[in-house]
Amino acid sequence: MHKSIISPSVMCFNMWKDGERVLKELEDIGTELLHADVMDGHFVNNFMLGTDAIKNLRKSTNIPLDIHLMIERPEDKLHWFGIRENELVSIHCESTKHLQKALSSVRELGAKPMVAINPATPISMIEDVIPDIDAVLVMTVNPGFAGQKMVPQTLEKIRKLRKFLDENGYSHVRIEVDGNVSLENGIKMREAGADIFVLGTSSLFTKDGSIKENAEKFRKYVK
Repeated sequence: MHKSIISPSVMCFNMWKDGERVLKELEDIGTELLHADVMDGHFVNNFMLGTDAIKNLRKSTNIPLDIHLMIERPEDKLHWFGIRENELVSIHCESTKHLQKALSSVRELGAKPMVAINPATPISMIEDVIPDIDAVLVMTVNPGFAGQKMVPQTLEKIRKLRKFLDENGYSHVRIEVDGNVSLENGIKMREAGADIFVLGTSSLFTKDGSIKENAEKFRKYVK
């Protein structure tokens, strides 16, 4: 299995009030990725992190961005974000009629393309683009809002996806999980085959411990 890594969610802390402090803490604990949600109010019923916010994030931290595009027609808008080499960029298969084209465009920009799937989207929808990606983002809640409960069926989806990837020559493709990744759920997701964990209000940004304490606890049990 791939090494387990964390990708804290920007939407789960106040970037304008606490951003400098939180980003420094995340850098100090060796955070591998920073999960940045982009929402357009159409693909999902919410707005989050516009183009300027993404560009400002890059100026504020050296943590590589893990950009999650929850927007319609992403292939027409990639150039808005100033995507950089080695960043991760997730595109929802439900958001475009031209998924392969959109993923190829991410690769051409030097970034690592990922395909994202909602809880009700079957794995079969992405089988033909697996050769074009570095990872699959499995949404374990319906996208758009933080604080939701995990959809239980998504654990079996992770397991089936890991089995499919390993048996078909794609063991290098990672599985990222996003949605109610608590310590308890994270352990189950890891056992099912996930290796990138989007951490938010149910694990990293809680009142029960500091960012450092919560990260250390998660990494101890979700190896």
